[in-house]
Amino acid sequence: MSLALPAYVIETNDGVGRWRRTFAIWIDAVEDGWAVPALIAGFVAVWMAYFSVAYLGGDLHQDVIETWSLGRSFDWGSTKHPPLMGWVAWAWTLVFPLTNWSFNLLALTNAAVGLWAVDRITQRFARGDKRLIVLMLLMLLPIYQFHAQRFNANAVLLSSWPLATWCFLRAFETRSLRWAVAAGLTAALAMLGKYYSIFLIASFAIAALCHRDRRAYFASAAPWIAALTGLAALAPHVYWLATTGAQPFSYAITHHVGKTGAAALIEGGGFALAMAGIAGIPGLIWLAMTRPRPARMLNDALSLEPGLRLLAIISIGTVTLPAMTSAMFGTDMPPLWGLQGVFLFVIVIVCGASYQAPRELTINLAAIAVAIAAFAATIAAPLHALYRNYVPLSEGRNFYEPAVTELDRLWRTATDSPLEAVGGDDGLAFAAAFYSPGHPRYEMSLVHPNELQDPDEAVTARGWAALCYDADVSCVNGMQVAAARARTSVRVSFTLRTNLFGLRGASQGFVAFIVPPQTEPPAASPGVADEVSALRQTLSTAN
Repeated sequence: MSLALPAYVIETNDGVGRWRRTFAIWIDAVEDGWAVPALIAGFVAVWMAYFSVAYLGGDLHQDVIETWSLGRSFDWGSTKHPPLMGWVAWAWTLVFPLTNWSFNLLALTNAAVGLWAVDRITQRFARGDKRLIVLMLLMLLPIYQFHAQRFNANAVLLSSWPLATWCFLRAFETRSLRWAVAAGLTAALAMLGKYYSIFLIASFAIAALCHRDRRAYFASAAPWIAALTGLAALAPHVYWLATTGAQPFSYAITHHVGKTGAAALIEGGGFALAMAGIAGIPGLIWLAMTRPRPARMLNDALSLEPGLRLLAIISIGTVTLPAMTSAMFGTDMPPLWGLQGVFLFVIVIVCGASYQAPRELTINLAAIAVAIAAFAATIAAPLHALYRNYVPLSEGRNFYEPAVTELDRLWRTATDSPLEAVGGDDGLAFAAAFYSPGHPRYEMSLVHPNELQDPDEAVTARGWAALCYDADVSCVNGMQVAAARARTSVRVSFTLRTNLFGLRGASQGFVAFIVPPQTEPPAASPGVADEVSALRQTLSTAN
């Protein structure tokens, strides 16, 4: 593998020479302060264009809508996750509207903050070309765009982990009060993003204990100030856990614990191998650019400067500790959970090398990164949109907003009261909460299979609606039982078809349940019955 271009191209083709000179000017400006912001801003702009086109016929992922739903109230936790992702979504919607594009922008902004923090760390160990190389190697991986797009408890770590690492590194180096407080706060922030961050914090402690300057660090006030600050920041959440039955832990134990010994070993080993493979991709690209001798590579690995040695131990800890936990306690450990830590390996690999990549190969890497992004935005995005018009996304989000629009119309036909609670299929219930103009509440007791529990009397009194996919017999039957508990209810079946610029695509059937407010007189139901008859006649004619 080589990133080199034939020399005669540069000599004979003025066009190629011009764009290469443009890249060279940009790279030379790294230390002037504008090259890195330009790279990150361009990254956000191009991938924003990709998502806007590629998902013309697709709505937000269920995880993103769930994140918004959890952030509708400023709570210190939820039944499944710590609160950071919900807080960020809540703060975002104070400025931006509830639309697909705004949440795609949120996802990419989160990734951009993470990349900025990565550069702040890289700047401690390298100048010039290497700063850009670290960022471009990360941008070539599908972590900071496709993984980031699902803004959830995993994606929020893309920004919180680099920030926490940067602050810890500065606190270790300077042992100042300011950086110690920052280290404690950002570590707490990472924990409020996902409890998985305990592996990062434990890696901080192990790295500090293994470092040659450990005596000076632990003899100072810095680690203890950081610990106290972090605990103080976490105290409200800990109190919330203690007073609500530690629901996120119960959820994690129920859904992610219980593997047999052999399966747990395979899970832990698979996690470590997968992470090595993911981190190995930018590592191999770097080796292809520099072609160092094995002896020099070994010498560099053994003689890392103190700060990089600290990062190296942290990077190893963020892989070995989860793998060991999975093997010992029989937990799930998908590699998806560890993607936010890949930046540690890339920084150590590139900045730990005593050699530089030739400038022409750095230009080639930049050209490849730009070409891939441009191809994705201009060619791959419309092809993806066209493909998904005929082959919908597996989670059904091609139909989220149209199905919710139809559900809202049926509700308004049945009653003049606002729709306050939604249920049915989990993803469709979240979608109804997000896309319905009145933004009803996602009601857990009405979400399949929780509808076997009687919903709160207040919920039934105010009325509710639910959506199921017509092929999901279990959801349909369960919601039918829940609706039958009410005095008045209506069941409506309808079919939607994707349509991209007049090209009719795939179809999907739905079953809607309407339970009008039970305090209203039953006279509202004939209108619904007429609507159902008309709708069925229309669908029959269309078919």
